[in-house]
Order: sequence, then C-alpha cells, then structure tokens
Amino acid sequence: MQNDITNRIPFYIHISYLFVALLVGFALLSGWNQYRSSSLILKTAADQQFGLAAKSTAEEVEQIYQSGARTAQLLSEQRLMNATTLDERLDSLKYLTTSLSYNPAVIAHYIGYETGDFFLVRIYRGHPAMTKRFNPPKNTLWIVQSVSHSTGQAIGEYLFYDQALKLIERRVDPKYDFDPRTRDWYKAKSTPGQLLITDPYYFSASGLVGISFSQQTANQKGVVGSDVRLERINDFLLRHRITPDTRLALIDSEQRVISSHKGTPDLIKEADGQLRLPKLVSFDAPVLKKLLGLPQGKAGNASTFATDSGEDWEGLTTQINLPNGKKLTLLMATPHQELLSAAIAERNQSIWVAALLIAFGVVLAIWMAHKASKPINALTEEVQKIEQFQFDEAVDVNTNITEIARLAHGLGGMKQTISRFMSLSQALAAEKNFSRLQAKILDELGAVSQANGGVIYIAHNQQGTIELESTQFFWHGPAQAAHPGAENINMASNHTVATALRAQEILKTVSAAEFSRDFPLLPPIERSLTQLTLPLSNRDGVLVGALALAIDESKKPSADLLAFVQTIAATAAVAVDTQRLVNEQKVLLEAFIQLIAGAIDAKSLYTGGHCQRVPELTKMLARAAEKQTEGQFADFKLNEDQWEELHIAAWLHDCGKVTTPEYVVDKATKLETLYDRIHEVRMRFEVLKRDAEVRCWQAIAAGGKTDELQAQLASEWAELDAEFAFIATCNEGGEFMAPDKIERLKQIAARTWQRTLSDRIGIAHEEKERKQRTPESDLPVSELLLADKPEHILLRAERDKLGDDNPWGFKVKVPEHMYNRGELYNLGVARGTLSEEERYKINEHIIQTIVMLEKLPFPRHLQRVPEIAGGHHEKMDGSGYPKRLKRDEMSPAARMMAIADIFEALTAVDRPYKKGKTLSEAIKIMGFMVKDQHIDVDLFRLFLQEGLHLEYAQRFMKPEQIDEVDISSYLA
Repeated sequence: MQNDITNRIPFYIHISYLFVALLVGFALLSGWNQYRSSSLILKTAADQQFGLAAKSTAEEVEQIYQSGARTAQLLSEQRLMNATTLDERLDSLKYLTTSLSYNPAVIAHYIGYETGDFFLVRIYRGHPAMTKRFNPPKNTLWIVQSVSHSTGQAIGEYLFYDQALKLIERRVDPKYDFDPRTRDWYKAKSTPGQLLITDPYYFSASGLVGISFSQQTANQKGVVGSDVRLERINDFLLRHRITPDTRLALIDSEQRVISSHKGTPDLIKEADGQLRLPKLVSFDAPVLKKLLGLPQGKAGNASTFATDSGEDWEGLTTQINLPNGKKLTLLMATPHQELLSAAIAERNQSIWVAALLIAFGVVLAIWMAHKASKPINALTEEVQKIEQFQFDEAVDVNTNITEIARLAHGLGGMKQTISRFMSLSQALAAEKNFSRLQAKILDELGAVSQANGGVIYIAHNQQGTIELESTQFFWHGPAQAAHPGAENINMASNHTVATALRAQEILKTVSAAEFSRDFPLLPPIERSLTQLTLPLSNRDGVLVGALALAIDESKKPSADLLAFVQTIAATAAVAVDTQRLVNEQKVLLEAFIQLIAGAIDAKSLYTGGHCQRVPELTKMLARAAEKQTEGQFADFKLNEDQWEELHIAAWLHDCGKVTTPEYVVDKATKLETLYDRIHEVRMRFEVLKRDAEVRCWQAIAAGGKTDELQAQLASEWAELDAEFAFIATCNEGGEFMAPDKIERLKQIAARTWQRTLSDRIGIAHEEKERKQRTPESDLPVSELLLADKPEHILLRAERDKLGDDNPWGFKVKVPEHMYNRGELYNLGVARGTLSEEERYKINEHIIQTIVMLEKLPFPRHLQRVPEIAGGHHEKMDGSGYPKRLKRDEMSPAARMMAIADIFEALTAVDRPYKKGKTLSEAIKIMGFMVKDQHIDVDLFRLFLQEGLHLEYAQRFMKPEQIDEVDISSYLA
C-alpha cells in the first residue's frame, strides 16, 4: 500500500492545470450566463415594478368612483328622501357630514326633489372660489344650501356650521332659486335604480372641475347625488409617478383626458357651445398617443415601444371599470433609461466585479495549487484521528494523487462516524416523549457498545442530596420501564454507579456479587462483567442522569468506540435535560390550568365541579370518535399534540367566568345586587304604615271617632300589606310578569313617601357621582315608592363596548348600559330574575374566555385552544354565541365540547339552584336540541351508540339519577 502511494503523481501538478482550466471555463460560461440572466431578471423586475405602479394607480382611481357610487346608493336609501321641510332635512346633517369626512374625494352631498326643492351639504376647506361665492363666517367647516317651495315660492337659504355642527350663521337669499330638475345629474330620475355619472364639468360654487354621481331615491320622489373633484384623481396619478419623466393620462371611452401628469386639464368650448375635456389627440402627449395606438396584449402586461426619436419606452394600458358599466383607460409610460437606470448600473458593476474576481481567482489558484501539497499531509493526519469512531463503510476513491488518496482514506472513516453520530443525534432530538426518549437512549447505546444489559437513571434532588432513580432497563432485548422507586441510588453511597461517577471511572470491573447487589432489575450473573458508567450532564455540567451498561469482559470497548459512546452520551444528556425541562413546564402549566378551573368551580356554588367534569366527557367523546372505522368519524384521529390541545381547551373552556361578578351569577331575586334591596322596599312600606298610624292618632286627638279611624287604619294597613306581598312575589321571579301585573306594579310604585334625610351622605364616591346626575332636592322631599332613577344606571365603559368590526369576530348584541338597577325595571323582568344587562354579563364569560386565551402566547401546536374552548356555546344552525358559527365553521373538538358542556350542566347535582336531571330527562332534552340544530347530530348519536352516557353516569351521577333510556328513537 505504501509503495502504491509513493509511485503516484504529486498533487500540486494536477491541481495547477485543473484549477486553471476550470476557472477559465467558469469565467467564460458564468460571464455569458450572468449577462443573459441579469438582463432577463432586470427586465422582469422593471416590468413588475411598472405593473404594480399601474395597478395601484388604477385601483385607487377605481376606488374614487366606487366610493362616489356607493355613497350615492346609500343616500338613495336614507331617510332624507322623505323629508319635506328644511328642519327635517337637517336631521340628516350628522349623517351627511360624517360621510363627507370619510370620503376626501367627495366634496358635496345633495338631493333634488320632484317639487323643485333642493338640499345640499358641502365641506368648506378655504378654497378661494368658495370663499368668494359664500363669504362664510369664521370657523365655518360645513355649508348647507337649501331651496324650499313650502310657501309656493322658492326660498333660498345658506346655513354655516362649525366642526361640531354648531350653527354659526343662517342667511336667506331671495335670489337663490336653483332648480335641480334642470341639471344633468337629475336625469337619474328617469332611470330608476341605475347610477348616473356625469361628464366632467365646472362646479359653480367651488370653481373646481369634477363629476357627479346621482341615483333616484328609493321612494322615487327625487334624486340624490355626490360631487367628486378631479383634483383628487390627479393627486393619485402624481403620487404613482415612478420616475420624474413618467407620462400618465386617464381617458374615458371617447379618449377625453380626465387627468394627466400635467394636472387636471382645462375644459374647452366645443362647436356645440358645451364645455368638455380635451381629447388625447389634441393633447401634448406624443408618447401616450403612441402607446394608445399599440396592439393591446395580455391585460396587465407592459409593452416596450420606441418613439419617433428612437428612444425606448415601457408602456402599460390598464382598463378601469366604473360602477355604471363604462370604462376608463389609464395610460402609463416611462423611458427605459429612467426605469432601469439603477438596475443597469448595478448589473454593469456586478459584471466588472465578477470579472476582476475571476481573474484574481485564476492567479490565486495557480499559486495555491503549489502551496496546497505542503500542508496536505498534516491535514490527512488530523483527519485520521476521526477514525477512532471506526465505521464499517469506507470511502473508495480511485485517484493517482498521493495526498488525495490519504485524505480519502481519512474522510472515509470520518464520514461513517459522523453519519452514525448524526443519525443517533437526530433520532434523540426528534423524540418528544420523555419515557420513549430514555428507552431509545438505552437501546442505542446498548447496541453500539454491544452490552448485555443496562439501566438508565434520572437525577432528582431529595432532602439536600442528589439521588438517581432507575426509569428504564434492558437485558438481551428492548428497553422497558422500571417500576417507580424500583431502585434509588444515593450519590454518597458505595453503589458501583455512585462510586464510578464520583471517581469519574468510566470502565470498571464488577463482580457477580456486586452486580446482584447493585442491579436488582437485571438477572444475576455467574462471572465478572465490565461496567460502563456514563454520566449524563447538561450544558451547565450538572448531573441530570447516568447510564450503566453491563458488557462482557471479552467485548471491552476500544478507545475509539469509547470516545464515540461518550459523545453520544453527551448528546443524549442534552436531550434528556431538554425533555425534562419541557415536562416540568408542562406539569407547571397543567397545575396552573387546574388551579384556574378549580378556582372557577370554587368561586360559586352555581358552577359546582363543572370545569373538572367537562374535560373528562369531552375526551371520552374524542376517544370514541377515534375508534370509528367507518362513517363520519372514520378519518378522525388526534396526535399527541392535538390531545394536549384538546385537554387544555377543555379545562379552560370557562376561564372567562373569573371576570363574572359572583352576585350576578348567584342572583336569586330581581332586586338583589350585593344584597337584596327588597329590604329597602319593605322599610318604605313600614314608613307608609307608620305615617298612616300617625295620621290616625292625630285625627283621634283632634276629636275624630276612634272606632271609625282605627277601622280605616286597619283597612289601609291591609292594603299596604297586600301590595308589599305582591311586590315580594314579583321579586322572587317565579312567575311570568303579564301586562296586568306590570300595570299593578306601576300603580303601587306611584305611592309616595317622605324622606327627611339626605341620600348623598355616607355613600361611596361612585354612587355619589351617579346621584349627581340630578340636582339634590330640598328636604323634606316626597319620593315614589318604587322608581327607576338616573343613579340606577351604571354606564358601559368604552373598553366594554363591542363594535361589529371587533377583532375577535363576535356577533352579539351588547346592552347600552353595564347595569340597570332601576327598581321598576328589575321587578318588571318578564321571566326569571336577571335583567338584560345581567344576562349579557353572564353570557359574556365565553367572550372573556376567547379574549383571555387569544392573549396567551400558545406554541404553534396549541394555536387552536381559543377556538376549541370558545365554541361550546355555538349552535349548528348559527344561532349561538358569541360568533354565531355554523356547524361547518366549527372544529369537531369544539362540537364535542358543546355536547359535554350541555350534558354535564343538565345532570350536575352540585348546583344549589336546580336539581340534576335524570339520565332519560337529559337525553330527551338533548334530543330536542338535535332537532333544533343546536348540537351536532352525528356526535350525539356517537355519544349514545358508544354508551358514553352510561359510562359518564356511572362515574359522576347519583344512582337515583340513572334510569332506563331507550336510545333507539334517537338513533333512527
């Protein structure tokens, strides 16, 4: 072998001419390819930039027209169409000014009536023509123009408003007799339901050129319209001028120029005396005329053309669809030199740099080829050290170069070693289950070292000492789990593993007696073995575990194998430490989850153990669905991550209840808040009774007949007692409040009683602020027996309001007030004890659940936790809350939780406000819910078919609740 190596050609001779040939060939090929590719890339990039600019401009112009069209269509449905007087029309002023504020391109909204009446609202931005025309007072933002024929003659008026819509000045102008029926935009009256867009014309009031959008009103008694100024379109064109010399023009179907890079063109007077926009043919834009005459290619594609002077231009023609079916054409052209100037310069520079680098590389390659042969022998010796790993597969390279032959021999060993190391490392890193990870570590290291058996230990702190606990072991077979506590090692003991770790003794001979004493998990041996002890330390050098392998004396590992095993053990230690940390975090998360759920259940007796039972039933349904091999759930499978996701979502499905006030959840009577206000009402009746008694004795003292007055007193007391009994019954909320009961309640409330003490002292500052909404009356004051007072209203804060565009997609009706504690209002609740505001507060818990969970930074595999947890109040027909999701919009897990939530709530026996339903009663109710499309029919049938109702009943329901259920009718 040594003779073969010495007879071969030196390496630097081969590398010299090979590098030179390769570099020269590469230079020629790469130069040509780079020039060709860069030219194509630059052209494509320029076309894309050009196309995006044209598309963006077209979209913004189209948006202006769409905005004007939508505004006119909305105005045609507005109540303004039914207004007959100026005052009635001014009721829509807020709506019109808001619309103008959100549409900068629109400068005026107006309506012309078939009677000749006219009403217009325009925004005033200090334009000179408008200032001259109207001479508005200071702080004017809105100008209203009105023509009314209510008196038989035209009455013209101007009204000037500031930003807050406060009237500044009102002018009557007898000369202002504008008749809208003569205007072009009023022609929309003859085309019901169609949008009319006028040709551009001068707005007499502002002196601007613009277009009008108009449409007949829904009641067909007039025409509404909006004015859009062309200056806004010109602003968009100029903003998307991608180079200083870019030519732009927006033309209509008659090739009239609406706007261009030169600004909005002036109207010209044509032969018929009409003012119109100039046509492109008469416009000073030869490049755009050339572009318009080109054959139209694929929509959105740029065209390259040359002008008469030979200059190359890039042009694009884009069609813009208008709401009335017509089209505009956007012409955009940019000279190549400007469009590609930066790119061309960069390409040329790149070519020069590449050429210089290649030239330098050729020279350097020739020099390096000679130098490379000198260190190659040293490099080969270093690579041969990797051969200590000793893999079977070798690198076979047929070469005549001495140095490369040696290097190939070394690389062969390195490749095998790294290949196996990477394979084992990847296998360990990919395992997520801690128990399986330990088994894999034991199996792999046992196979590499050819061990007969072994044990893996995991370290934990106990009473100030480090102990190792056996978790997995094997003997001539795959690893298996050890019984908890099967073998614990105190690091201070004389156990062979402990002594080996303390002495850092990797290989140690162990006698048969020592082996039987220290390794009770493994079978006894007859002769001594070699114990391979590998510490598993984390990144900080802290012991996280240990590995003990039993190897025959005849198979004692070599130095290279021992090095490989130690390297794998170090990688395994990191994997063990990482998985242990992950497990500890999961245990901590689980503890927090159960802590929150337990706190919710403990918060109110009305929820009982709901948060702990719903997860159990949800997972029972999921396991049953996984077992199905046919039908709707044949493909339903959950991996380990999805099970974790379902588990967390189920436990946290009611976490929003932590925000629900306990007194609302526990409200047993209509007047109850933090206490039952029926006691206040009772005291008022007591005052009335005392007042009646006082009046009686005063009359007797004045000489009245005692018997008659006492009889009268008894009658009045009886009436008061009956009225209070009626109010007390209403307060209990057990009966429906029919209209006659509401009326009687109002009659009783009309009684008055006299208060001689201030009700604004000795109270909390929040209640005092609510009372200050009304001025304090002089004492003594007569008050109604029952009343709905302003201080009973608790306002809803802005943060508690939900708009239709809320980021969570909630579709719920939010009451105007946070709470309404009005006495008549609450006593008049038709059913139950909860007012609309209180019922919303209870239902709000699911909203809070979703909001809270979406704020949590769940890892990627738990991203659906909020959706699953927040969907258990949705219904299959889309009538649920809070998002009104339908069946197809809900995941199977969310639909499972809905069934679990309902069944648990129906059968729960730990609620103080109701008795738990029997099994048959609960199934019957859920059967009705299936018919009403409230719960998933397929999951309900699975629930019954798999006997989950019986399994749950045996675990969580009382024996007296478990009765016979005929499920055949529900499965039909």
